[in-house]
Amino acid sequence: MDRHAVQQIDFEAWADLAKRDPAAFERLRAELIEDFLRQVPHERRERLRRLQWRIDRTRERASNPLSACIQISRMMWDSVLGDGGLLEALERLYRPHRSPPSARRARVLPFRPPVRH
Repeated sequence: MDRHAVQQIDFEAWADLAKRDPAAFERLRAELIEDFLRQVPHERRERLRRLQWRIDRTRERASNPLSACIQISRMMWDSVLGDGGLLEALERLYRPHRSPPSARRARVLPFRPPVRH
């Protein structure tokens, strides 16, 4: 599956399928996700599979689709705004390198060249 395939997904058709035949919807959803994961570079694939597993478990435990959506949205925002998240990583890129506070308070001793006789 390429990016164009994702852009061509007909939301109305998928919503209709989910109402008419939830099992077929889930089967096609899983196939689409698997197709995508097969195209992801190997070094990123396992992490994305784990994320999809978390999403699937969240959907299973949720009392309804709206609750699942809200919980998954929170997961997304935590990965952006939480500790070690995207925002923190971006700030590290743009923040000038600073020494730890203890290094900034160090007393600097004067350097005196050796006395020559």
